[in-house]
Amino acid sequence: MSYSITEPSNRQKWIAGGLVIAYAILTLLPLAWIIATGFKTPADAIAYPPKVLFTPSLEGYVNLFTSRSRVTPEDLAALGPPTTWYDTIVRQYGMVITGASRYGERFLNSVIIGFGSTFLSVFLGTIAAYAFSRFKVPLKDDLLFFILSTRMMPPIAVAIPIFLMYRQLGLSDTHLGMILLYTAVNLSLSVWLLKGFIDEIPIEYEEAALIDGYTRFQAFYKVVLPQAATGIASTAIFCLIFAWNEYAFAVLLTSGTAQTAPPFIPTIIGAGGKDWPAVAAGATLFLLPIMIFTILLRKHLLRGITFGAVRK
Repeated sequence: MSYSITEPSNRQKWIAGGLVIAYAILTLLPLAWIIATGFKTPADAIAYPPKVLFTPSLEGYVNLFTSRSRVTPEDLAALGPPTTWYDTIVRQYGMVITGASRYGERFLNSVIIGFGSTFLSVFLGTIAAYAFSRFKVPLKDDLLFFILSTRMMPPIAVAIPIFLMYRQLGLSDTHLGMILLYTAVNLSLSVWLLKGFIDEIPIEYEEAALIDGYTRFQAFYKVVLPQAATGIASTAIFCLIFAWNEYAFAVLLTSGTAQTAPPFIPTIIGAGGKDWPAVAAGATLFLLPIMIFTILLRKHLLRGITFGAVRK
């Protein structure tokens, strides 16, 4: 029995393209609204009906990066005219800038913890995946299932035991504690994804390298790793996305020194309550690193989510 594959008609292609574009617009609308809100004034941000057309303002970004204090009109007049554009924005509300906010510190914590845990997850996952793929490991299937089972449990289910353990070990509110925790959570995903990639690399490549005089480590480093670069890159993206956006553990285990941006952004308070432009500005800036990282590795990401779909 033979099968023939027919080429989609132009009409079908137009319909498929239209559906993809409509879905893309629908999913990008919330992101576009967040970005736009970051350039609104507090009054425009909470206006009803919502304002689509508005006069752009950098007030949200100024409030995000500064700490402000309200002063009396007399004290404000005694300060003289504002010397910078951000001073002008703040003084419109009878306030003065008293220093920098803590958003920069929280953002840096996210960078350290997110990229640190991603590196450890991918590094350890690559070694473990190589061992499972190339060597006869006792109880391999049981161990792989156990590793995968750690991903099945909702992280919040173990939050209280981890909180108590971290408090006893002195790891609460530390960069090291959060890096180790996110590494442990991501390791199962890393092992399973990378094992699939390494399984696809013909073992004959390594055998040829060993015959040429390479050691096992040299064959792994010079033969396997370059072939698995796509898998490593796509795995790194998935691990970073989790570590970058994680909220529950960050709220429970950090409060100051190691607090990341996700639990800090919702706490931004303005003169009359929640400062929505500043919150939107913080969310927009927080999205940029992960978007840039994903765009740079987008080809690897596409390969990572489709590997194994077609086998030769």
